[in-house]
Amino acid sequence: MSRLRALLCGAATAALATAGLGAFAAQQASGASTDATALSNRWYAAAPYLMPHDNNPPDAGAIMDATGLKAFQLAFVLAPNGGGCSPTWDGTSPVSSDTAVASVISAIRAKGGDVSVSIGGYGGTKLGQTCSDAASTAAAYQQVITKYQLKAIDFDLEEPEYENATAIAHEIGAAKILQQNNPGLYVSVTTAGTADGTGWFGKQMLNEAKSQGFTPNNFSIMPFDGGFNGSAAQTSALTNFNSVLQSTFGWDAATAYAHEGFSGMNGRSDTGEYFSQADFQTVLDYATSHHMDRFTFWSLNRDRQCTPPDNNGQTSGTCSSVAQSDWDFAKYSVKFAGVTPPTTTPPTTPPPGGSCTAAAWSSSAVYTAGNTVSYGGHTWKAKWWTQNETPGTTGEWGVWQDLGAC
Repeated sequence: MSRLRALLCGAATAALATAGLGAFAAQQASGASTDATALSNRWYAAAPYLMPHDNNPPDAGAIMDATGLKAFQLAFVLAPNGGGCSPTWDGTSPVSSDTAVASVISAIRAKGGDVSVSIGGYGGTKLGQTCSDAASTAAAYQQVITKYQLKAIDFDLEEPEYENATAIAHEIGAAKILQQNNPGLYVSVTTAGTADGTGWFGKQMLNEAKSQGFTPNNFSIMPFDGGFNGSAAQTSALTNFNSVLQSTFGWDAATAYAHEGFSGMNGRSDTGEYFSQADFQTVLDYATSHHMDRFTFWSLNRDRQCTPPDNNGQTSGTCSSVAQSDWDFAKYSVKFAGVTPPTTTPPTTPPPGGSCTAAAWSSSAVYTAGNTVSYGGHTWKAKWWTQNETPGTTGEWGVWQDLGAC
């Protein structure tokens, strides 16, 4: 995914969505079931990436309400920064003791949604690099599947791991083991995109999958950060990647498209490419017309407008650097899942803040029951006759009833 992660994700925020934490804790304490909501594979295929620890994580529930989205791709599970073969979030937070991400998942499921978890990504040390073989790598990932009762998992195999043939053999072997040991598990494999589909290391990864006899639900490419400019370059790369899949696995075009996915970047990419809402619609039309298996993007943390909208020509991990309304790009994932996003009703314009219509209170004036005044940015109503009694100074037993802020 985004090259920005190497720079922006080092400073974890405390802005984890906390909705559902109490419910999750209660479930854990009581031993109550936290079974994942059953969604169709189409939803897991449409799940955009969300970093729950970094890049000012948005409230998943608010996104669900605004767009109709039901599935999220949580990122990223890595090896511990100090080494070892146990899963952590971002290399720092052990999955075994996690409650923060679990609470996010619980809140999503409480609203009828579900999650997939992505392992790997750009930067950081991957479990395929630190675990001794495919079996131990799979055992580490099985802890994640079991902990969160996952129905889907994503292997994001890119720099620098995919340049390590041994690590890639461990990852592909682990994916095959997980697929066998978790019937029905939706497995996606995401890798870098180039103009001819994917580069040399991406092709070697595909050859490794072929040699191990492993076929995931899809192989997805990321056509950004590689000299792409708009949707035409992206759809061309998807066409070329289809040819790569055909030649590697001996598939016909239709079978290759049925195992092909797109993973884009909304707005301004790390290298200064721009992908607008119109570009997303064009790629979505291509994906659906060719019956592709996956349509996702990096990331929901970025699916909101910067201030100023163009972010002064900079790429951000927390906004898109293009003009948009919140969650514009998430709606394309909803469409891919086969659902019409809800129509957004423009909010009514509130009265100007701090503008009081009642006359200002005067210490010399005489007020009788029912008279209203403004004082301290609030409107006050007299309960009985009064003079020179300051609103709010005598508490609930005073003459003045606080009607609230103006």
